[in-house]
This record gives sequence, C-alpha cells and structure tokens, in this order.
Amino acid sequence: MGDLVDVTIEDVNRTIICYAETIYRTNGVWEGPNPLAPILPIFIFQLPVAIFATRISLLLLKPFNMPPFIGELIGGILLGPTFFGKIAPSTYKWFFPSYGFVVLEPMAHFALVYYAFLVGLTLDTQAIRRTGSKAMGMAITGAAIPCLIGCVLFFVILSDETNYYGCIFWGFALTVSSYSALGSILEDQSLIHTEVGKLAMSAAQVGEVISWGLLAIGLAVANSASHCLFAIILTIVFALFCFHAVRPALSWIIKKTGDGQGFSEFYICFILSGVAICGVITDAIGTHPMLGAFIFGLIMPNEVLQTTLVERLEDFVMGIFMPAFFAVCGIRTNLDSLSINNTSLAVVVGIIVILSGSKVISSLLSSFVTNMTAKEAATVGLLTSTKSILALIILEIAQEHGVLTTQEYTIMVVSVVVMTMLVPPIILHYHPNNDGIPYTRKTIEKTKSVEELRVLACVHKLNNVPSVINVLEAANATKQSPIRVYALQLIELIGRASAMLVVHNGHKASSKNPTKEEAQTDEIISAFDNYELRCDGVNVQALTSRCPYSTMDEDICSIAREKRAAFIILPFHRQQNADGEMEDINPTIRTVNENVLAHAPCSVGVLIDRQMAETRTFPNRVSVLFFGGPDDREALSYAWRMSEHQNVRLTVIRFAPGKDALQVDPTDFMTPETITVPINAENEQHLDDQFLNKFKLATAQEKSVVYQEIVLNDEEETVRAIKNMENNYDLFVVGRGRGMVSPLTAGLADWCDCPELGPIGDLFATSEFSSSFSVLVMQQYIRSDGSETGSESYAESSEAEHDMSWRPSNASNEGYEPFGHMSFNHRRDHSLGMMR
Repeated sequence: MGDLVDVTIEDVNRTIICYAETIYRTNGVWEGPNPLAPILPIFIFQLPVAIFATRISLLLLKPFNMPPFIGELIGGILLGPTFFGKIAPSTYKWFFPSYGFVVLEPMAHFALVYYAFLVGLTLDTQAIRRTGSKAMGMAITGAAIPCLIGCVLFFVILSDETNYYGCIFWGFALTVSSYSALGSILEDQSLIHTEVGKLAMSAAQVGEVISWGLLAIGLAVANSASHCLFAIILTIVFALFCFHAVRPALSWIIKKTGDGQGFSEFYICFILSGVAICGVITDAIGTHPMLGAFIFGLIMPNEVLQTTLVERLEDFVMGIFMPAFFAVCGIRTNLDSLSINNTSLAVVVGIIVILSGSKVISSLLSSFVTNMTAKEAATVGLLTSTKSILALIILEIAQEHGVLTTQEYTIMVVSVVVMTMLVPPIILHYHPNNDGIPYTRKTIEKTKSVEELRVLACVHKLNNVPSVINVLEAANATKQSPIRVYALQLIELIGRASAMLVVHNGHKASSKNPTKEEAQTDEIISAFDNYELRCDGVNVQALTSRCPYSTMDEDICSIAREKRAAFIILPFHRQQNADGEMEDINPTIRTVNENVLAHAPCSVGVLIDRQMAETRTFPNRVSVLFFGGPDDREALSYAWRMSEHQNVRLTVIRFAPGKDALQVDPTDFMTPETITVPINAENEQHLDDQFLNKFKLATAQEKSVVYQEIVLNDEEETVRAIKNMENNYDLFVVGRGRGMVSPLTAGLADWCDCPELGPIGDLFATSEFSSSFSVLVMQQYIRSDGSETGSESYAESSEAEHDMSWRPSNASNEGYEPFGHMSFNHRRDHSLGMMR
C-alpha cells in the first residue's frame, strides 16, 4: 500500500497509446487471428494500398489535365474516414488502426525530407535573382494579401479547441504557388510562351521561395512559440553556413572527380547522408528536418550532379515514399467535420470560395499599380492559385502539432483542392490578345523607311556576338530609320528544371562574384550596350532564354512574334577553325535553326561566320549574289540598308542563265519530304525585274553601289565564279533560294550537306574557301494558307513607295499576285531541306 501512496494524479491522467509489442509475427496466422496486428506487416500492407489508390486516382484524372498531386491527394482522401471509413468502417479500422500511425506517419515525414531535397535541387536561385520587377511585385502581393485573408477568415470559425496560432498556417498555405504544376498546365494549354504565362511562371517561382521561408517561421512557432525567434535566427545562420562553407567544400570535392568519370555510388551515398545530417541539425535547432534537406539541395554546386541525383531519387521518393504522406493527409481529412461546432455549411462554403479566390483578389489589386488589364491580372491570379505539395505540408505539420483542429485542417484541404482543380478548365477558355498593336511588318522588304526595323538577334555563346553586331551595325541605323534589337542569349537548360525568359537591365550592376554563366551573360550584354552607345538610332534590349534545345525554336518564334520582329538572326552551327576547315560547334543548333526556318513568324537570316576571332572586322565590302525569288529580294532589301552606311561598299551581282543553259522544270526538284513551293515562274521573273529596276534607279548616283550582271550556263560555272570572289568581299548576303529554280543552281541541290541553307548558302558553308568572310543566308517570310497570323496584304506596301528613298516596295502591277501561287507545307521534323 505504501507504494500506492506515491502515485500522483498526473500519473493517473497520462494518456498511454497501446500497440502491439512485436515488430512482426514469427508464426503467421497460426499464432493469432489478425496477421496484420504487428507493426511491420501493417505498414507493409498500408504502403502498397496507398500507392495503388494514388495511382488509380492519377489515372482517372489524367484526361482533365490536373496536377499530379491533386490525384494523389484525392487517392489519400478516399483511403480516409470520408470514404473508406464510411463504406466499410470495420475493415477500415482493421487496415488503418490508430497504432498503424506509429510507422506510417514517420515514413511520411521521412519522405518529406527527401522531397524537400529534390525541390531544393530543382529550384533555380539565379533565375529568381533576375526576376523582373513586375513579376516580383505580383509574387509579393500574391503572398501578402492571401496570407492576410487566410488569417482573417480563420477567426470566423473559432471554437473552444482553437489554437490562435492556426491562423498563420491558414495564411501561409494560401501563399503557395506551384511552379512545376503551373508549368505543366501552361504547356498543355499552349500558354507557356505568352506574356501572361511567363509572368505567372516567374511569380510562382518567387512565391514558392517565399512559402518555404514562411514554412520555417510556422514550424518554429508550432514547435515552441516562446523560443521561435531563436529557432528562426539559428536556421538563418545554418543556411548562411551552408552557402558560404559547405557549398565551396562540395565544389572542391567534386572537382577532384575527373571530367567524364561520372559520379560513383560513394558520391551519391555521401550526398544522401548529408541530406540526413542537415535534417537532424535543423530539427535540433527547432524547425524541421525538411528545411535542412531543402537548404542542402539548394547549395548543390554542380548541375550534372543535380541531374544525377534527381534521376536517381525522383521516381523512388515520389513513387514509393510520398504515397504514404498522401495517405496520412487523407486519413487526417474528414469532410463530416466541416459543419461541426455550430458552424453552418453555408458559412464554410463561403469561406472556401473566398479562400479559393484569394490569389485572384491579390492580382486584381496589384493591377492598379501595373500596366496589366483586369483580364490579364485575373488570369495571373488564377494561374498562381495552382497549389503544390508544399501547401499540404504546411497544413499536415500544423495539424500534427495540434495547431489546427480537424475542421480547420479539412476546410483548408478542400480549399486547396478546389482552387487547383478550377485552374485547368477555366484557363482552357482564356485566349490572350496578342494583337494590341498590328503586326504587319514581317519582312525587311515591307518595312517602311520611317519605321523602326525590329530585329531578334540570337546568340548562343560570346563567340557569336562580334559577327552578329557587325551585321547589325552595317545596317545603318539612324534617327530617321531606327533599329530596335532584341539581343537574345540562348542557354541550354540542364540541371535545375526552371525554364524561363529573363529581361535584363543593361545598366544594372552585375554580381560581385558571378558564375561562369553569369560572367558570359554580362559580357554579351556589355557588347550590345556598347553597340547601342556608338550608333545613333539603335535601341537594344537584352534577354536570356533558358530552355532545352527541344523547345528552343518555340521560344525564338514566340519572342519574335511577341516583339513584332521583322527579322531573326541565327548563328550557324559550324565555324571555321585555324586550318580553314568548317567544323561543328554544336550540331544540335542545326535542328533549332531548321525548326525556326520552318515556323518563324517573320524573315530569318542564318549567319555563317568564316572569320577567326582575331580577324573579325566591320564588313566594308558587301556583296549580294542575286539569282531571283523572294529570298534573294529579301537579301537585297537588307543589303540596300547597308548601302547607306558611309563605310560600306555594296556590290550586287545578278546571275543570269545564258543561251546554252538547260531549261529546268520546277516540278523535277520537288519531293514530298521537303518544303514544296509551287512556282509561277513568269510572275517571279516579273517581280525580280521590277525590284532590280527600282534598285538601280534609286542607287544610280551612288558611287558606293555597284551593279553587275554575269551570264553563265551551268552550276559548274556558278561555283567557279563564286570561288573567284572570295577574297573580294567581307560579307556575302544571299537568299536561301525558295520560290525559284535556276539552271545555275539546280544541280547543286543534289550535293547539299546543309539543305536548310539552300544551294548557294550550302556552298559557302563548305571547306572549299580559305578566306575570312561572313555569309548571311536570308529567308523571306511568306504566309501559308490558314496561317495564324492571317493574311498579309502586299498592297499596303504601295503606300510606302513614296516614303522610301532607298528601300523597295512590294507593290506590283495590277493583275499580279506576287505569292498567290506559293504555299508552304511546314513539317515539324528534322528533314527540312532545300527544294529539289
């Protein structure tokens, strides 16, 4: 009895969870009626059930283009008390007993640790630092206003069990925007390259980083409100230590691995152990192991290592471990709890509606201080309402800490599901208005002398810049005839999965410690800024597009369409080496160029640089080789601009077939596998003669312009004549050759190594020449029937005829339709070639 006196009332009131003492059963069903009673068998059973439920839900929702996490969450809810627990309560308790959480929930949080590590790996911090002010403002507004709305609405459903700290978790969950899920939705709806799509993507990425910071604050508060400040400060100190000490150490270790050797299992295991260690540190600090893993993912210094880790971990973590987390979220969700505590269902529905529209409300409010229309702002708000697993993580951790009741947790889970599921069907009916300013000048030939010429100049490396700037500078920009240049740096997307377009401010100070990529970008921007400063009438805007090569052509065409460019300059994929041989720099660029030529919304020029870096000079001696056709007329149109430059001498050489030249039937050179151009030869001949006569009359008094005609009989004489010119000129401007078939070039098409350049361009791309010069191969934009850009009326160029002292007009005599007999059947493949 003496022992009983020492028992206190606190000891009696303790809550004790009872569960099976054995990890697994040693003698199967012969030892007891329930083989799933021990801890290990029940977990082994629960995990595949969760995987199966989430996969089935994903499969059923796939036709509706829903983000994957919605299907997985619904699969988890179906396993919870709302569905499974209601239709089969006894079976539900047998499969998901309360003690089953002893293993299931720790495994769910273990999955979160490595999920956070993957998120850190794929988050591009460099792109976030370069986010434009409009997207940054939308992201900050889209976090602050929804957070405030969530905190206010939380107090509408106060109950006796309410923990007031729950309001911050409601607010924090509403700030989340899913960058990856939003990218998939925009890609499905073909909106990823629109202005609204790009703005939403940039805002979502910044918003995701903000949400991770808010999660750290919420975790510190949930763990210990009295010591949360110390936990937050120590977490910040740990993050700084990782960036300034651990990251350099990892870089040093990685450099010890020779190039091409890959990363061994030792390296992978070393990194995965580091994830666990960082998780333990942040947990000891007072936040959560997930934050340590996230920070460790952010500091990975090598893009190849990032890619390797994502490939190794993603399927295992997302496919095996994360279903356990969704099962836990689903079991915690109970729709029957929505209207408890004297809360009417109408009030709950009203709260869910307001919560679901919080991002739209914030975007509409921010539109008052931006140049966005209400429709565009509402669209951005709707798109950024797309939630991710991070919102569920915030809510699940809050509920697990007892900060949110089942009712409060369920209301927010339903809101997350509703606002995310509404995005795909609503955005399906959104049609951006890209025609605010008429987009009619899609060729150089059509551009009026008093209009600015818009050029999209593409570069891949710093090595491309001098030759591109030389070609632009020779075009003679003046205040009366300005040139607006959009300098687009194209970077292959590897490692961190964050494709985006960055618009640069050329006068903004660069980073103190730039990476190799940032340093190259700064040099490219500086080169174009210097070009703008030394040339009157030039306005330059620098952009960087980070995307995979498979979609790079789509970015180029989209930007050209958005900027209403009349001309795109593309670097060629080969360059001349010290021995005079043309060698491939990057063969993948060839595919990009082919696709741009097939789908460009304006004229295109492929720039072949046959000059060594130390010999690149301004092209004083320019020659146009004119065989006829729309591409050659476009080439002469651009060279015509150059003839006004005081340092340029222009020579136009027309190649005409002689009496002994063979007659060529255009249909003999057409195949189904290539772009086909039905030709009205007589009409084309008339347009060529009219164009050249206008050029000769306009430049008759110009001493810097020379016009010549050469009469030849076959392609051999053509090749010989061109080779004799190689030392006479710095820049050749030639047409790609569509829309014409000449006996002087027809035979060359059979030997084309680069048919996307045409027969003459392909000749200049060979190693037959030893001199240093550049070649600009021009393709004029010609609309195809049913083109999305609509009909281009050539009659409108007649109004420019009186304006243009140095530029030709496309107006033709009555009865002539310049390209009425031409049509293009563009094919989306890599077999684009010259018409044979």
